[in-house]
Amino acid sequence: MNRHMRPGVWGVLATPFAGSTLDVDDNGVAQLVEHAEQAGVAGLTVLGVFGEAARLSWAERRLVLETVLETTDLPLVVGCTSLATAPVIDEARMAVELVGERLAGVMVQANSADAATLDTHLVAVHQASGADIVVQDYPVVSGVNVSSAVLGDLVARSPHVTAVKAEAPPTPVAVAELTARCDVPVFGGLGGINLLDELACGAAGAMTGFSYPEGLVATVEAWDAAAPERARAELLPYLPLITFEQQAGVALAVRKECLRRRGLIAESGVRPPARLLPDSLRPLLAGHLDATEASTRVPTRVTAGVA
Repeated sequence: MNRHMRPGVWGVLATPFAGSTLDVDDNGVAQLVEHAEQAGVAGLTVLGVFGEAARLSWAERRLVLETVLETTDLPLVVGCTSLATAPVIDEARMAVELVGERLAGVMVQANSADAATLDTHLVAVHQASGADIVVQDYPVVSGVNVSSAVLGDLVARSPHVTAVKAEAPPTPVAVAELTARCDVPVFGGLGGINLLDELACGAAGAMTGFSYPEGLVATVEAWDAAAPERARAELLPYLPLITFEQQAGVALAVRKECLRRRGLIAESGVRPPARLLPDSLRPLLAGHLDATEASTRVPTRVTAGVA
């Protein structure tokens, strides 16, 4: 088993929907994949929290995965949405079946603060599916608060764990604790909002879904612990938009509207119970996108013909 998942930026894919029935838009999925690959990501994370995987049917999940596989040769991490072992095993088996050798790991949420319980869960998923595991520590979604010390020690003795996604704030502290205790790559998330500090604390990169993956890739590629100024200069023009996208409660709707305005997806609908984008934020978002384009020279619109 390869315990060294590629460092860099792993782009977390949104799942675009179409029409009043919010059907999966496979053309939009393909456009997002193509753009992320052109931006230079190391790999893709599919069916994660940002991909609204918990609101997709089994057939829709297969459609998304099959579309991604047809569009790119990049390695994939496939998200598992449940906290219970049996359904996670089913999700992991589907990922192994469809993705095969390109599967870098299945992303499994830490489902218990108790080391023995979490260890039993991760071992069961690995043994039943054969998949390597990326442990996602995301208490805002899971409701589980496991200490970084406990998680780091567990990962260090778990050869089936290939990486950790650290999203328990303060994330730089979590990254520092984890990298001190285990030797697998640790990735930040949360839209890249703490990326510079996570890199300074030993992160291997980011695994997240910012609407300008170009900025995150440039930042990680520029990172040098002895001279962080260049990476800082790469990220600073994007930080206002990163912060705007990370607004609690509406982050998903904001980011999908950013992707729509960039021409990467045709519609920005989100599935209930996710909140819609408030009208009061629309002019602010337009201003952020204009400012981002002006300060980075990365065009807001990257394709033509999308309303």
